[in-house]
Amino acid sequence: MKIVMLKDVKGVGKKHDIKTVADGFALNSLIPQGIAEVATAKSLARVEALKKEEEAQKKIMEDLLSKNLKSIHDAVVEVSAGANEKGHLFAGLHAAEIAPLVKEKTRIDVLPEFIHLEKPIKEVGEHKIDVKVHGKSATFTLKVTAK
Repeated sequence: MKIVMLKDVKGVGKKHDIKTVADGFALNSLIPQGIAEVATAKSLARVEALKKEEEAQKKIMEDLLSKNLKSIHDAVVEVSAGANEKGHLFAGLHAAEIAPLVKEKTRIDVLPEFIHLEKPIKEVGEHKIDVKVHGKSATFTLKVTAK
């Protein structure tokens, strides 16, 4: 059965992908959970329009961020997270959690995919974080404190 993915599912497909899966898997799992829908001419046209709109939005965001990288450079973003007495965080901080903090501090919307982390941040302290867009980069400091 041909389906259109509405959400990312590891091992199946990404949002807006058109996939062919077993009928039972689609009808019993993906469609009832709202993860996918049956691929009809109408849904395919809608998905193509959504893809184009999302790409245009992403391009605008990239251009805007590229112009405003200077204001992110050398910014200090603070976050308080749960940690043990040794300074190890209970849950690592990922780019998806850091992006809204950068927006709050600098008023510039940074997509998580532009924040480059080698691995999630798991310790209290100051961490240098790179933001890279169109070959340009800026570095800001993330100051993590224990709650």
